Amino acid sequence: MSLANKVLASNNDLPIRSDQPVHSGKVRSVYWLTESDSKRLIKEKNYDVAADAPLAIMVISDRISAFECIWRGEGDMRGVPGKGAALNAISNHWFKLFREQGLADSHILDVPHPLVWLVQRAKPVMIEAICRQYITGSMWRSYEKGERDFCGIELENGLGRDQKLAELLITPSTKGILTGIPGVPEVDDVNISRADIEQNAAAFKFNSKDDIDEYEKLLREGFGVISAELAKLDQVFVDTKFEFGYVTDRQGNEKLIYMDEVGTPDSSRIWDGGNYRDGKVVENSKEGFRQLLLTHFPEPEILLDKNRMEERYALAKDNELPESVMMQVSDTYVSLAEKITGKPLIMSDNPKAEILAILDRDYGLVD
Repeated sequence: MSLANKVLASNNDLPIRSDQPVHSGKVRSVYWLTESDSKRLIKEKNYDVAADAPLAIMVISDRISAFECIWRGEGDMRGVPGKGAALNAISNHWFKLFREQGLADSHILDVPHPLVWLVQRAKPVMIEAICRQYITGSMWRSYEKGERDFCGIELENGLGRDQKLAELLITPSTKGILTGIPGVPEVDDVNISRADIEQNAAAFKFNSKDDIDEYEKLLREGFGVISAELAKLDQVFVDTKFEFGYVTDRQGNEKLIYMDEVGTPDSSRIWDGGNYRDGKVVENSKEGFRQLLLTHFPEPEILLDKNRMEERYALAKDNELPESVMMQVSDTYVSLAEKITGKPLIMSDNPKAEILAILDRDYGLVD
């Protein structure tokens, strides 16, 4: 079987029973279940959620996005073999550790297949919480130009590129376009400070100001858990993104949970420890793919300049990347997932057929 056939590129066309449009993002597609199916599964599977909680099937693809574009490889390879299963396996591992160590639950209720989550609807906090333990990437570029204030936190002079920071830095940004918040521009992904959040807790969809402390605590603890585990594998946890939301359990208690994905090569920077100690940065995350793209094209500025988006979209649409590039990325994701979980990654020969068979047989969700 060709590599292209093992890639799940299209994940928004499955006959999963739903009475709402499929929500399809760059990588995941979400199928909201009917009210009757949600209630039936909550009862059948004994999930610890409110009896009327809306549930969804979330299917991850093997697509890869970078610089706000979806990229493909030669031979009609419209994704990276093993990438989706690797992301799910890594997130599942961290979410399980968080639960076991008493941090917080996640939105995931069940894992029917390596590419599928069954999740409960969460009421999202409208913040993308970025945690940084090292100064690199966009933060380094801003620092090098003389910027010292990052989300209301003042950094000292004299820091070097890729240096470890004295403490974990939380640099949040807005999730979506928020209106009516003083001093916060009405555009997506704007950096905000702790003061912005405290003064506008309700606008960011916190239930109370006390929950801001809880959110920061879960950030720091979650980062610490992942960082410590990766250190055992001689991997450096550089920075990551967390997202949070509220759900209600069976007893009617509303609680803050982790949502989206966590600690993956898509949402984090992870460096090889040995190389870092030798003064060299080797990326074990999607940042490595971004660097590959910058060296692959003769005019990398197109990928960095947001004023040249049309050219960038054309670049992604008109160019198939070499199979060797796609497989190099595959190896990064798959080997990291196997290191973290300690298990071989299961890759499907026919992912769509497998997913539908399981969702039909065990969940009764296929029309």
